Amino acid sequence: MRHVPGDLLKGGHLVGGRWVGAAGGGAAEVANPATDEVLATVPWGGGEDARRAVDAAAAALPEWRARTAAERAEPLRRLASLMLERREDLALLMTLEQGKPLAEARGEVAYAASFVDWAAEEGKRLYGELVPSSHRDKRILVLRQPLGVTAAITPWNFPAAMITRKLGPALAAGCAMVVKPAPQTPLSALAVGALAEEAGIPPGVVNVVCGDAEAIGDALLADPRVRKLSFTGSTEVGRILMAKAARNLTRLSLELGGHAPFLVFDDADVDAAVAGLLASKYRNMGQTCVCPNRILVQGGVYEAFVDRLAGAVAALKVGPGWEEGVRIGPLVDDEAVAKVERHVRDAVSKGARLRAGGERVRPGAGLADRFFAPTVLEDFTPDMELSHEETFGPVSPVRRFETEEEALELANDSPYGLASYFYTRDAARLIRVAEALEYGIVGANDGAPSTAQAPFGGVKHSGFGREGGRYVMDEYVNVKYVSWGGL
Repeated sequence: MRHVPGDLLKGGHLVGGRWVGAAGGGAAEVANPATDEVLATVPWGGGEDARRAVDAAAAALPEWRARTAAERAEPLRRLASLMLERREDLALLMTLEQGKPLAEARGEVAYAASFVDWAAEEGKRLYGELVPSSHRDKRILVLRQPLGVTAAITPWNFPAAMITRKLGPALAAGCAMVVKPAPQTPLSALAVGALAEEAGIPPGVVNVVCGDAEAIGDALLADPRVRKLSFTGSTEVGRILMAKAARNLTRLSLELGGHAPFLVFDDADVDAAVAGLLASKYRNMGQTCVCPNRILVQGGVYEAFVDRLAGAVAALKVGPGWEEGVRIGPLVDDEAVAKVERHVRDAVSKGARLRAGGERVRPGAGLADRFFAPTVLEDFTPDMELSHEETFGPVSPVRRFETEEEALELANDSPYGLASYFYTRDAARLIRVAEALEYGIVGANDGAPSTAQAPFGGVKHSGFGREGGRYVMDEYVNVKYVSWGGL
């Protein structure tokens, strides 16, 4: 197996253009979830490290903010290009620290680069306005100006893309940023920071600090210079951050938990629906906030759909992500595997039927006990844990419905509202269902709707704010109006 080049394998915080250790001298090991092999040691920082990073960002902000949008776009485009040039190295690093198959990791690197590239161009379109005045001797000018120092707290499941879809628009708008990556996957974040340096983004505009999430988050939200925090993670932590943000009225974007429904109607293309579910549910071993958690299939195609799904799932290759043809790698840690086991055990004890998988597997010698067979369960019911909790694993619970009204009632019966999916070939139904689903993202005959051009985000307990497209730029600007009199 190839090794990650040393110029991307960083062992320090990136603060003000320097690679430094933790203020208190702490360190933590980063291990491969497939083998438990230690990949690197990184600093384990806290509040003081966060404050130093904010100092660096605040010092770098005036020069970066003063640049034109085109001048900021140039190094951002270089960063996107460098990520694609180093795609194989970044993908291998991601597979080793996070576990996802190498083919998926390559896809994520391209996806991550697309957010930077899109934002570089979208920053040039942060237009102002001239608003008609009610007075002849006045004009009203509307300006969109950068917020200032911003921060991002990112998850482990997409360790590059969840950074760049925050970092790209923040920098394009003229902000500086402090990034706090997940402890399971700091190496991808540090590698992106290294490439940002190489791309010519000035020191201090991008800072990466690893360590204690609570201590770092508290320091960021306690500092009045931090005007925006973007967080991707659980609803429980989102609530805590929202309460703490009240101290300084810090603006937030929160992309939180999900519990996505996947609807298949009688008039659907069943093969396309199975393919869409495989792509959406089993990507990253089911460890995504937008993957389907409840598969609802209309009675007329139910048997055909479940038979084809069970056969396709049983054929998915399980193994370490660097092996050829692997579709299901290890789950990220022991806690993740235990949760998947608990959900499956609970469902079976309450009457669900296993059609595929359902247990841990050992796909080879020398591997950790974190591989879970891709699973299909029939006849899930509301009293089962997986009916209302995110499993975050490769488990597809399926149940039957009979009418469109019943399907929508079941689909919307959740406090979460991030992503939803449905398959139909009826054009009128497509419009009706898309409008009726109470979710921020709807995949209509599409199992992979996320893209840099579109506004990604949820409603209800899945948070607020949008990432992607032109909409994300407003997350990183203040709107100011100037009333110009005496004309």
